[in-house]
Amino acid sequence: MAQSRIAIIVPCRLESTRFPRKLLHAIRGKPLLLWVAERIAREAPELALHFAVDHALLRDVVVRAGFNAIMTSEAHQSGTDRIAEANRTVRADFVINVQADEPLVSAGQLRELARLIAGPVPMATLATPFKRIVDFYNPNQVKVVLRRDGRALYFSRSRLPFSRDLGLTIDDAWLAANPCLKHLGLYAYHADLLEKFAALPMGRYEQIEKLEQLRVLENGFDIVVGTTDDPAIGVDTPDDAVKFEKWLG
Repeated sequence: MAQSRIAIIVPCRLESTRFPRKLLHAIRGKPLLLWVAERIAREAPELALHFAVDHALLRDVVVRAGFNAIMTSEAHQSGTDRIAEANRTVRADFVINVQADEPLVSAGQLRELARLIAGPVPMATLATPFKRIVDFYNPNQVKVVLRRDGRALYFSRSRLPFSRDLGLTIDDAWLAANPCLKHLGLYAYHADLLEKFAALPMGRYEQIEKLEQLRVLENGFDIVVGTTDDPAIGVDTPDDAVKFEKWLG
């Protein structure tokens, strides 16, 4: 396969704890995975697109729709590990990782990731300001805090930052006055970082929080974070699938 400078690789795992086989879940007669595939192809037609899958059922869904699938090991502990294996076939210099359960990825988000990863920092991701306090309290919505130079300090399922003065009494007005960032499941990598990542053991905080990007920070690599106001819906639960269907109108 000829080498491409930048490619999108979507890691796809059949089984999911909170929403069994969610990528095959039909929304208006179409599997969630195809909603994501068609969205990416429409938003970024200029970028090579590959699906790193762990099961023939997922492979068949994307191949029948005309997309490229790469079979990867079922044993991977994270999507980044899966992408690292797939990129040994793709051989891209820079890889953008779109999650297979993010059906609203936008052209603007993909362009921003491509811009960030062309710089010196080996990994990039995106975040968006929280709008509602209920989302800020939700452990399924990951928080990120940044250095002054826009690089990540830490990601957590807990509220970050925590207001010592207000404790549990913070509200939407406080959030509007003190913007806090929700991490979006979109990443980009230099190819050499992918290989280094795959060789590293799971980190302590990665195991506790179940956030693979913490392995990068724990091992001394930087992650640059861009911000976006484009809407995002991650389908983690059956309720999220209902929200996405309602968004379709």
